[in-house]
This record gives sequence, C-alpha cells and structure tokens, in this order.
Amino acid sequence: MSGKHSGADSGQDRARAVLGGVPVDLLTAGEALARIVERPCGGHAPLAVASINLDHVHYFGTAGRWKGALDLAGRSGGAEWLNVIDGAPIAAKASALSGRQWPRLAGSDLIEPLLDHCEERGLRVGFLGGTSETHERLQRVLAQQRPDLVLAGCWAPQRGLLSDPGANRELTAAIARARVNILVVGLGKPRQELWIAEHAAATGADVLLAFGAVVDFLAGRVQRAPGWVSSNGLEWAWRLALEPRRMAKRYLVQGPPAYLRLRSPARVPAGAKPVREAPAREPLRPLPVPGGFAPPDGRADVAVLTVTHNNERDLEDFLGSLRAETADLSIRVIVADNSSTDATVAVLAAHPDVRLVETGGNLGYAGGINAAARYAGDAGAVLVLNPDLRVCRGAIASMLRRLQGIGSGIVVPLLADEDGSTYHSLRREPSITRALGDALVGRRLSRRPAWLSEIEYDAEAYRYAHPVDWATGAALLVDMPLARRLGSWNESFFLYSEETEYFRRARSAGAAVWFEPAAKMIHRRGGSGQAPELAALMAVNRVRYAELHRSAGYAAVFGSMVLLAETLRLGGAGHRLAVSALVRPSRRAALPQAQAPNSVQDGAGRPFPQGSVIIPCHNEETVLGGTLDALAPVIEAGTEVIVVCNGCSDASAEVAKSRPGVRVLELREASKTAALNAGNAAADHWPRLYLDADITVRPETVRAVFEALQDGPLAVRPAVDYDLAGARFLIRSYYRARRHLPGARQALWGAGAYALSAEAGKRLGTLPAVVADDLYIDRAFTGPEKAVLDCPPVLVRLPRDVPGLLAILRRTYRGNFEQGALHSTALGSAAGILAGVRGPRSAFDASVYIAFTLVGRRLAASSRPGSIWERDTSSRTGSAAHGTVS
Repeated sequence: MSGKHSGADSGQDRARAVLGGVPVDLLTAGEALARIVERPCGGHAPLAVASINLDHVHYFGTAGRWKGALDLAGRSGGAEWLNVIDGAPIAAKASALSGRQWPRLAGSDLIEPLLDHCEERGLRVGFLGGTSETHERLQRVLAQQRPDLVLAGCWAPQRGLLSDPGANRELTAAIARARVNILVVGLGKPRQELWIAEHAAATGADVLLAFGAVVDFLAGRVQRAPGWVSSNGLEWAWRLALEPRRMAKRYLVQGPPAYLRLRSPARVPAGAKPVREAPAREPLRPLPVPGGFAPPDGRADVAVLTVTHNNERDLEDFLGSLRAETADLSIRVIVADNSSTDATVAVLAAHPDVRLVETGGNLGYAGGINAAARYAGDAGAVLVLNPDLRVCRGAIASMLRRLQGIGSGIVVPLLADEDGSTYHSLRREPSITRALGDALVGRRLSRRPAWLSEIEYDAEAYRYAHPVDWATGAALLVDMPLARRLGSWNESFFLYSEETEYFRRARSAGAAVWFEPAAKMIHRRGGSGQAPELAALMAVNRVRYAELHRSAGYAAVFGSMVLLAETLRLGGAGHRLAVSALVRPSRRAALPQAQAPNSVQDGAGRPFPQGSVIIPCHNEETVLGGTLDALAPVIEAGTEVIVVCNGCSDASAEVAKSRPGVRVLELREASKTAALNAGNAAADHWPRLYLDADITVRPETVRAVFEALQDGPLAVRPAVDYDLAGARFLIRSYYRARRHLPGARQALWGAGAYALSAEAGKRLGTLPAVVADDLYIDRAFTGPEKAVLDCPPVLVRLPRDVPGLLAILRRTYRGNFEQGALHSTALGSAAGILAGVRGPRSAFDASVYIAFTLVGRRLAASSRPGSIWERDTSSRTGSAAHGTVS
C-alpha cells in the first residue's frame, strides 16, 4: 500500500456535484479505486464509500428523513465520505450538469477490483451484514475463487441489536480485534450509512464500503443483471423482477419522488473545500467530589435549567440522576419554582447546592426558563430539563459530544416512558398537510408519509443520530453562545408551542438541531395534559404559532385543520373547550396564562428600595432607548433615573425625553466624568447606580444593587453577561479568555455598571477628569468595602469586529496609564490568562488575548491624553444595538 496520502483524501481537490441535496464525487472508475486503495496507510480518519442512487437521494437528499445525518462524520472524528455515482439517473444528471460523461460505479462493479488489490497487498477484509447462512456460503466461494484473500471475519448482527449501544460496542470491538483494513457493510440503506457514520472510528477499519447487496452478489445468492440490462439503466427492473416484494416500495413508491428531487437546483463546485471543523471545546472537567453541583460562580460544563410547579414527588429522583452525572461533568443546577403549593420548595431547600429562584407567580414554562436562565452564569451549554425526568447515566456527556460535533446548536435526547417504550418526542415543522393528516388519522397509520404527520412515529428514526426540526421541550441542550444569541423564550406561550417557536428561531439563525439516541432519559410525564383547559390551550397555541410565523391566509387554513381535529374528538372535555376557543377567539383569555407578580416586587411583596440611576450619554441614540425601556418598571416604582447627555450631536436627548419619568441634563462638554459629576449634583437619592448608556439591566438587578448598599459594602457592581451575537471569531476568543481573569470576577471595572452608597459618594466627592472612571472607583475602595454581587447579570454589548475591540482597548489602557496601572494590570492580566490554560482551545484564546493586550497598550501609549473616549461602533448598528438578556 502506498505511503503517500493523496491530497484528494482530505477533500481539497475533490470535484463534486450536489444532486437532489446529496453531494456526489465526480470520478472515473480508476480515480475512485485509487482513492479507496490509497486510504489504508494509517494516520487518517477512516474513509467511507457510499453508492449514490435514487434510494440514497430518498433517504439523505432534500426533504429526506436523514438529510444532513452524514455531514458530521468528518468533523467529529468519524468517517470521511466518498460518494460515488451509482444510479443511471444520477450519472445522467451529473454528466449533463458538468458537460462530461461520468460512469456508474456501483458497489458490485467496484468490489471485484478492490478484492484483487486486497489479495495483492495482503489487506484484511471483513463483511458486516447479511445472514449467517449467506456468510457461510460467502466463505466457501471466496476460499475457492480467492484463496489468497485474507478474510478477517464475518459478522451478522440481528437488526434490533444495531440500535443498542452496548451491542454496538461489542460488535465494533470484535471488528477492531480482527484488525480489518477494509470492511464491507451490507446492512441496506439507510442503516448501513448511519451505522458507519456513528461507529466507523471504533471499528479500526481504514475503509468502510456501504455496498448493500454486495455480500449477496459475492455469495451467489442474488444473480447480477446481465451487462445489456445494466448498460441500458434497467438494473432496477431486473432487481424488481427477482425480488418484487422486497423491491416494490423502493423502486415504485420511493423512487419517483427521489427522481423529481434531481430536478432541484444543483451545482458543481470547481473544487470542494475541506469541511470546516467545529471549534474544539475544553475537555470535560469532573468535580473534585462527584455528586456535588457547581457553585454559582466559576466555570461549569453545563447549566441545568428546570421549572417546577408542584413537583414534590419528582425532585429526588431527578436531582439524584443529575448528581450521578457529576462524575463526568461540572453541572450547575438552577430551579425556577412557579409558586408551588406542595412541598416542592422544601424539597429543594434540602439541596443547598441547587440555586432556587422563586418567581413569585406562575410565569408558565417559558417564563420559568427565562427566570432560571438569568443565573446560568459561566457555562459551556444550557440544558433545559423537565423535573419529571430521570437522566440515564452518561446521557449529558453524550449530548455534549454531539454538540461538539455540530459546533453550535441544539441536541435533544432519546426519551422513554417508564415502561421502557420509546416516547415519540421528535417533531416536524407544523404545516397544513401535517395538521390534516394528524386530524384525520391521529396516531393510526403511523408509517404514513412525513408530509402527513407532525410527529415522527417510525422506530428507525429513534435509533440513529440525525438532524430534526424540533422535539418536545422536556429536554434540550443548547450551546451557550446560541442561547445568548436567541435570547429569551417567548413568554406569550404560557405552555405548549414555546419550544416549537424556540427551535424555529434556532434554525432560522443557522443553528443545527440534532437528535442523539445515545443520550437516554426516562420521562414520567405527569398529568398536566389531562386538564381540559390545558388540552384546549395546546390546540389554541398551535394556531397562535402559525399566526406568529405564517401569513394570515396560511394561518387561517392551518387553524381550520386544528379545528377539524378537535371537532372529530368532541367526546373529550378538553376538545370541546378547544373548539369553543378556536371558534370564538375572545374565549382564549379564559385559558391558563401567566400569573406574574409585579416585576419590581420580590417574593415577599416588599416595596422597591429607593435610589437613583445616573446614565452618562454621548451620542447613544441607537442603544439608549433599549436601556431606558428595561428600566421602565423601576421608574414606575419611584426610582430616579437621570440621563446626562454630554456633547451629544445626535438625538440621544430626544430619545431620553420620550421615556416617561426620565430626567435629562444636557452638557456641551463631551466628558464622561463631567456627566457623572453633573448627575451627582442633580440626584436626590442614595444609593446610586452608574450605568453606561448601552447596558441592559433588569429591575431585579437594580433591587439587588440598592439592597446590597443599604447595610453592606460601600461600592458594588452586578454580575455581567456578554452579548457577542454576530461577533467575529477573534473577538469571541478574546472575551472567552477575559472571562477567566480573576479581576474580571472580583473588580468593579468591566461591567459598564457600578453603584455607590451615600458614604462612598461623600468620600469620593467630585470625580477627576479620568478616562477609566470604573478603574478609579475600584482603586478607591479596598477589601470588604467593595463587592461583586451574585444577582441577575447586566448585559454588556461587546464589539463585533477587530477595529471596535481595539477602540475599546485603546481607551482602557489609556485610562490605566493615566492612573499608573498600565504595567501592573497588563502583567497581572497575562499571568491570570496563562494560569487558566486547560487545553488547546484555552491556549489559543490566551494567545489571542495577549496579542490584543499588546496592541492595545501600544495604541494607548501613542494616543493623546484627554477625557474624550474612543468608542466601539460595531455594536451600535443594526441588530447589535438591540440585545436582550438571556
């Protein structure tokens, strides 16, 4: 075997066409054989070879059930796919598109020359799939016809075992022990391709051939079509004549729609680019003492968000299953309780490492998730779980591995009922035809076409990992950057359809949604859906979802399909109530809805503490409105809010004056410290929160700040979260590293918000004309005089591009230089960053951080001193100026 690794193997010079949504490699027979036989030279990901025909397009092409299911293989350390032309329609389409004639390369055509090569080089060949009887026959045939071929083994697993993780581990281990170089996998489409995508690396094989019926052909069990039949593209008719019962569905039912998909837009790239790998994640870090949940501060692999409402009997099993997962992961658990009337809160109180958030009302599922999400902290991903789940061992780690493979997105697990049966949790995007199918036949005829059913009933879909539209909201793992980008769940859906809407927004943002069958959870499924009001709400919210995302005409037709479904089931009280609410929309108001407390009241109903908020503003018309709108509840509660426009030449003052209750001061001088001093002179109350004009703060955060300063430290700042939606790669890398600076978690600077008590204000007096006012405040107080609060975070809009970041760094280091802190701060930053390196990704982030630090220092050293500050403009244009706290 050649020791040279062809550049084609890495995909860099591969000519491809995308036909019917499937990538197809354009190769001659010689080129295909060369790519395959050059692979077993060690040191590379295994090569998987698929035959592309109409059957493959049916399963993996546009609108196919397994569309995209093979895309992750190369990126996640699995197989790299070589897709050769098989079917005559594929060859014809590729030839017409490229202007060059391409041959059919069926597995039955390639296998003989491949076996010749294996005999020549002494390569070990294995066969997976088929029956034991076929394998016995195959061994006799090969012994007679190919005595020099090294047969490493034959494996004939039962179909049911192919979806069992334990059985697959045993199977792949046996193949690996046999030291197979080339493994022929004949499990039939789509099973053979799905199995290879999942288990290729574990087999240890260099090449895996998804060649379907090749085992039967080699064993002589199935006769190959004569040459004239194949050359005229009639091999399908030959196979249909030989095995009509088995092949009728494939050729007569599935084939025609797949042929039509070939008419969809296709392309032939000049040269395919290698798949861009997902950014590596830090290795999973077990806690020193397994069984304990991660504290509120510091880094966690996963933040689990749970919403409870009278779940007393579920919680011990739920939390116990999560504690078992801490042997592999650091897990932070936040539970939002929607005013339970049973012992739910008491049960949670017995677990001091669980963060309990009492909402003070019944906010619904989306509202509860949003309440819990405010305390997610620094975590790699957010895992939303129902409290009536029991997490099976290793499930969360399996979901994280899948999330790492897709780079950024959402992963959902396999849900099972308590009796072990699979719960049909996978869903398709709601449509008129699917609503009609569900209305007419419900759960009957579960194998009906996908366009006639929103629920995925086929058992095969729950055996292999693949992309999905959405799944029930009982369990979903969301990459943290995506969670921040998507923002809050839609609280207008009290219960039901909120997850449909969330998944839709994720897909619209370009995120992948994947099902991971290796992650299993047991779903008790309480009786909430039995209440007639909730059953009616489910139907109404399906229509509301269509009204939100579809045209008025489409939503009306969709609503009529939902009404038909409820009318056909009038025997149930919930269905009768649903018909009433659908026919007369005014009755929807009587259905369950969020019962939220006053947003500025706490759970005990205490009044909002007195204080002032001072906002210096210099040309911030694009972001100031959002900052003030978030403060509207505290303004109504009596908080004094003062906006000081200094040197503004835009409409900032007009924006501020348009908000009720906001006092506006206007200065000619463009100076932040002058604005702060003017605000102090005008304010009537203490304590005082000083807030940058582009910072979003929640009412509960303002409450926490004011209450902390009543009898505690002199100066505080709230927790901080970053809005990096749309930020470039290097910007995200810089701020990932910055999160781990000790000062970033302990100092008053860096949040765009800090607060002072009356005593602190008296001590400080008038602020000097410095650039970094937050650094000046931080250095004015020591030890117990200052604190960073564990409270809902403020949202800081960060730069989207390198010029924006450099503008901030230039201002920051100029301020440090003015206050004599440049050298010590820079050295401390570098040391802190390097101390936090835990793997390749964090090492890269550290290098990016240090590089930006050095450039920022140079820019600061060359800038002219003064109080006018540079500003990032990249976060103040378009959608970047309208972030939300997630």
